[in-house]
Parts: sequence; C-alpha cells; structure tokens
Amino acid sequence: YKVTGVQTCALPISGLADTGGDAKALLADGAVSVNGEVDTRRGRSLRDGDVVSVAGEDPVRVVEA
Repeated sequence: YKVTGVQTCALPISGLADTGGDAKALLADGAVSVNGEVDTRRGRSLRDGDVVSVAGEDPVRVVEA
C-alpha cells in the first residue's frame, strides 16, 4: 500500500481501519503499533519504511511517505 501522512489518515487507506473514527478509537485503545512500539498519537507522521500494525491484522509497511 502507498500511504502517507498521519496515522488517522493512513489506517483507513491501508485497510487497517474502516474510517478515521475507527482509527481514532484504535489509537486511543493502544491497539496500534509503529515499528513494534505502541503509539497513541493521532498526529504522528509516518515515514518511508515504518511498519504499522493493528492487533489481529497483518502489518503494513509505509512506502514513499
């Protein structure tokens, strides 16, 4: 997947969340990790090579952020 920007935008684009609202809830619940570390920040910028995962889903690698 080609995803850019902050997590609340990237999660729905990559299929890890259905909507931005779902992404916010996942972040608030601590269900999202970036590069193996739990991250609850909605405004985190993702960079090329970052690996984003949500509990129970396959991880997604960010490309050309």
